[in-house]
Amino acid sequence: MTGTLTPLQRDNEIDLGELLGTLRDHKWFIVRITALFVVIGIVYAIAATPVYQATSTAQVEQKVPDLPGLSALSQTLGASDPEASTQSALITSRMVVGAVVDKLKLTIESSPERFPVFGNFIARYYAAHHRGQVAAPWFGMPGYDWGGAKLDIFQLDVPDSLLDKPLTLIAGEHGGYVLVDRNDDVLVSGKVGQSASGRGVTIQVAALAANPGTHFRVFRHRRLTVTNRLRKAIKVNEQAKDSGILDMSYANTDPVLAANVLGQVGELYVRQDVERNSAEAANSLQFVREQLPKVRRQLEQATSALNAYQLKAGSVDISMQTQSLLNQSVAIQTNLQQLRLQQADMQRQYTPAHPAYKALMQQIGQLEAKKAAIDKQVGNLPNTQQELLKLTRDVQVNNDTYTGLLNQAQQLDIARAGTVGNVRIIDKSAVDLTQPIWPKKTIVVLGSAFLGGFVALLCVFVRQALNRGIEDPAVIENLGLPVYASIPISLRERALHDKHVRGHGKQRLLVMDAPADMATEALRSLRTSLHFARLEAKNNVLMITGSSPDVGKTFVSANLATLVAQGNQRVLLIDGDMRMGTLHKIVGRPAEAGLSELISGQVDLDAAAHPIASSRNLYFIGRGKIPPNPAELLMNARFSTLLDHVRKLFDLVIIDTPPILAVTDAAIIGHQAGTALLVVRFGLNQAREIALARQRFEQNNIPLKGAIFNAVEKRSSGYYSYAYYGVGKDTG
Repeated sequence: MTGTLTPLQRDNEIDLGELLGTLRDHKWFIVRITALFVVIGIVYAIAATPVYQATSTAQVEQKVPDLPGLSALSQTLGASDPEASTQSALITSRMVVGAVVDKLKLTIESSPERFPVFGNFIARYYAAHHRGQVAAPWFGMPGYDWGGAKLDIFQLDVPDSLLDKPLTLIAGEHGGYVLVDRNDDVLVSGKVGQSASGRGVTIQVAALAANPGTHFRVFRHRRLTVTNRLRKAIKVNEQAKDSGILDMSYANTDPVLAANVLGQVGELYVRQDVERNSAEAANSLQFVREQLPKVRRQLEQATSALNAYQLKAGSVDISMQTQSLLNQSVAIQTNLQQLRLQQADMQRQYTPAHPAYKALMQQIGQLEAKKAAIDKQVGNLPNTQQELLKLTRDVQVNNDTYTGLLNQAQQLDIARAGTVGNVRIIDKSAVDLTQPIWPKKTIVVLGSAFLGGFVALLCVFVRQALNRGIEDPAVIENLGLPVYASIPISLRERALHDKHVRGHGKQRLLVMDAPADMATEALRSLRTSLHFARLEAKNNVLMITGSSPDVGKTFVSANLATLVAQGNQRVLLIDGDMRMGTLHKIVGRPAEAGLSELISGQVDLDAAAHPIASSRNLYFIGRGKIPPNPAELLMNARFSTLLDHVRKLFDLVIIDTPPILAVTDAAIIGHQAGTALLVVRFGLNQAREIALARQRFEQNNIPLKGAIFNAVEKRSSGYYSYAYYGVGKDTG
């Protein structure tokens, strides 16, 4: 099959033109939603509590001062200093941050209660213009702080059950206060400057400035909770890799607190770094002092042994060969002695698997090998020379070791007293009060605009996706129903409806109120089409129905009847909806003494048919009183007799019926009508619904002549163009 694709065939395709048309159709909705979000963003940017950021800069020295006696070893082992990344982790450790929490008493949190939404803005504005003063209560609400209220709690101890739970402190007269829990049970009462206890709570308020009755929210947090929260909030970043320059920052709504927290973090870390380096020197000094007595005893023993041997053997001189071996042996033995001391010191800090310890043992092994070679040469000397060399060597080695330890002890003592850390603060903690980091007004407003536009587009597309109502008359024609007219939506009709709802006016016929309206012109076109369609009908009875309520069939029936009557034809308009008919409201006539009474024989035709004052050829029969059995009443032979009688008296009989899919009334009336038309509302009725209504007519052997496409909205991407666009103006 060839030809253009119908709208039904295009359901699964994306039509860019249709998409852009949808956006154009809802442009004012999108603009309104976006503007609303922009206004909210502006209000938020003005009223939001600003967040200030404290910044500080620290320098990490790339070289830690060497301890005396360990410089050669550090150079040999290639020891490196701690990197800045390690230092940043240490700065935010619980050891440092926990000390800040304790010093600044951050486990105690207090804040005045303020009016929702705008309370913080009002309080900030007042405090900025009236420093040191407390604002008077607004609107008779003393419980809120309107500016200037302050609370400083020096001590707050609570049971574990109240940790991290909100408490309320209520300010009283002359510095008094009451602390209550969430159930408003009084925990303790006290005065400023005095410690108060009760029910396991101990509190001491250092300062309180507030109106009597002002409420403060108070928390006593767990130390670990506050510490971990603060560790995450403090940011430490290295400016460049291996630069050793650390940028620290901390943000808070209180600029003074932000500066104090970051300043204390830097100060405490520098202090503990100095203490750590001083402790290393102190530990090494203690170890050296412990070794001095041992080496001194060894020196004394070696000297005594040498003197005793010389007395026993007489005065013995060392030969030049022996002296050379002695010098080599003493040098090796002295180095070995120092390395053994360093080994003993390192065993307290490292395991045998540590690279530094392994390197030290490798040096000791090399010296042991050289010592063994010297000892082998000494073994070839005469016994007297061997013994004299051994004793002399012991004296010189112990003497050199003892002298070296004395020097090292003095150096370590000086190093311990004058130790400096490898971290120093370059820029102290400071806050720029003119530039809060949040809210960024430009970003907030632009973000609100983008968010508003996104939400508006999302609403449009979701509504478009969920609303599968017919918007193209071609869809109706593809279902086998010719479209007799497309009636555009009328703003004037809406105004008439609203006016009637408010109780102004008795009649709201559009064709009488706005004869030049586009909807009126479309109804005239429908009148012309029906004139030729009725030529083939079995009678002059026209039934107008719909598939569902609220499609506008009553509007079409009343206005079409008025237009036909204006063409010098006698028209009878009948409200066939005896359940929920509202046709009498449009024509301005009573509903009583109508169709239900006429069929049941309670009134005659002359009493039930009311002339419409605005149209001399139009008559109206209302629905009457709502009967308990409308369908059974329509199946009564009197109804058929009534229609046979009135169609001879009038040129056209128009019956407004209930929806065909809701009740069976339309099917019953349809057997008496020569022409049946189905009203389809733009964007409301779905294609499957119309197909089902058509099927219902076929099942009841009622020929459905066609459809009326009602309340058509102008669409940029639509398929319907107004035939009378620009013809006439709204006269209301």
